[in-house]
Amino acid sequence: MDRNSNAYTFLFVILLIAIVASALALTATSLQPAQAENVTNEKMQNILGTVGIEVARDSAQIPFDKYIVERIALDSKGQERSDVDAFSVDLKKELKKDVEEQSFPLYVADIDGAKYYIVPLRGKGLWDAIWGYVALKDDVNTIKGAVFDHKGETPGLGAEITQMWFKKSFDDEKILDSSGNFVGVDVQKGYQGGDNKADNAVDAISGATITGDGVTKMITERLQNYLPYFQNNTNVKVASN
Repeated sequence: MDRNSNAYTFLFVILLIAIVASALALTATSLQPAQAENVTNEKMQNILGTVGIEVARDSAQIPFDKYIVERIALDSKGQERSDVDAFSVDLKKELKKDVEEQSFPLYVADIDGAKYYIVPLRGKGLWDAIWGYVALKDDVNTIKGAVFDHKGETPGLGAEITQMWFKKSFDDEKILDSSGNFVGVDVQKGYQGGDNKADNAVDAISGATITGDGVTKMITERLQNYLPYFQNNTNVKVASN
């Protein structure tokens, strides 16, 4: 074939594209196990972080197995599902289902004899998904800790939900009002409550109202689904409005 012909040029380009595509596909396939392991480790790391156990991502497995004593999948009525692995539940997929068809993962931690209930969260920020975990003390009212992450919030604004100062503002906040009704925690613009931990509110991020509202809604919507379980399996009576 004439190397100066158009046919030769087209054939060469097609062959080169095929080789590059094959190489990329092979690389992506070979990296999948490592990527899956990283996702798993990060998930365990974040769950542990809500109860004050700070570990490196690659070292999360051993402390996770030590401190997380139960992994439960619940149905919409708060009943345990034996047919679902809690750790494998993908909230991104679950939220596309009707509430009655969803599974709700719950992790129970035991830290030096103290019990904590850890609930996965997922919602929507300004631009895309936001998610995280919140741990409740055994009174199922007081927040032990929370972690948040996002897919595409604005740096310096909505992306601040990942910062320690914002996460720490949830420590010891209450999710029930003074009458025992479930109200969640409001990320409140112009918050003036100072260190008040019983007003069901924290300070919002300046310039990130929509992301803050997303966090508020995410916490309320997700925790609401766990009230039947808490009613039936703890000594605390939780009422919903």
